[in-house]
Amino acid sequence: MDKIFGFIGAGNMGGALARAAARKLPGSNIVISNRTPEKAAALAEELGARAVSNAEAAVSARYIFLGVKPQMMAALFDEIRPVLDEREEPFVLVSMAAGISEARICELAGRDVPVIRIMPNTPCSVGQGVVLYHMNSLVGEEDARYFLYSMSGAGLFVELAEKLFDAGGAVSGCGPAFVAMFIEALADGGVDCGLPRKTATELAAQTLIGTSKLLMESGKHPGLLKDEVCSPGGSTIEGVLALEDAGFRSAVAGAVIAACSKTKELGK
Repeated sequence: MDKIFGFIGAGNMGGALARAAARKLPGSNIVISNRTPEKAAALAEELGARAVSNAEAAVSARYIFLGVKPQMMAALFDEIRPVLDEREEPFVLVSMAAGISEARICELAGRDVPVIRIMPNTPCSVGQGVVLYHMNSLVGEEDARYFLYSMSGAGLFVELAEKLFDAGGAVSGCGPAFVAMFIEALADGGVDCGLPRKTATELAAQTLIGTSKLLMESGKHPGLLKDEVCSPGGSTIEGVLALEDAGFRSAVAGAVIAACSKTKELGK
């Protein structure tokens, strides 16, 4: 029997994951619900999927993606718990809510159930994302394997101990915002030096893509890649020192630490 993937919540992240699923699954295997039905309908039409209510998603899907904000999770379970209680077919809850543990998801469900906790990022929408994941002991081997295959269109899946989720999410989940700011800042500098805005942005973005690919494929430490560009007495080392004077590295590390601390607060 075909395993249905149900996405409750068609926001930026839920939509990105639904699009990732559509790279591996036919649209008939995907259902989508959202607080604003028109949004679910538009995404369903794009993917050849079906727009449904939250309850319909909970009753029909094998994998039920809980794509709502952490503070809305309890209200969602008030709505879908009666449906889950009546189900005879097995299901897996997939939570992407920052700061909410697998144990808390089971508590909201009213019993121990299979839970896959994930922390995706927005580049999943173009198949170049990072998805941190952890599965509780009730997720069967076949369900785990099928999930990872079906969602592989999102990008790189990294299994992580649940206690490290807040830290991992601060890097890969929040990171796209920090990276986008860096691209914008690189482009701003180029514009100030006379480049057209579009050209400066293209150069900055592609430089990040290329450098990241070089780092991943070479296995070299980032510091070594930096050193390889810095000629003695050259332009690059001058720019590196300007970044150091501005506290660049401590500012970026501080952003990750602040994001991690906030995520821990959200889970309380």
